[in-house]
Amino acid sequence: MDMADDLNLIKPNEIAFRVELSAAQLKIVYTALKSLYDDLGHEESDIEQVVESVLAKLPGEHEIRAIDLNRELHGTAER
Repeated sequence: MDMADDLNLIKPNEIAFRVELSAAQLKIVYTALKSLYDDLGHEESDIEQVVESVLAKLPGEHEIRAIDLNRELHGTAER
C-alpha cells in the first residue's frame, strides 16, 4: 500500500462512519449543524450542500424541538 492508498481509504460517497446518538446528543448535533448551515455564505455552497444532506438524514425540526434537554440530561421535566 503506497501513500496515495493511505489518503483514499474512504472512497467518495462511501459511508465513512455510523454513530448512535442519545436524544440529547441528537438535539445538540442538529442544532450545531443547523447553526453552521445558517452561517454559511454563498461562496461555501459545496459545504452547504454537505451539511444540508446530513440534516436531511436527521429527524425534522419539530421532532428535534420536542426533545427536552433538561429531562434528557437530568431526568426531570421542565416546569
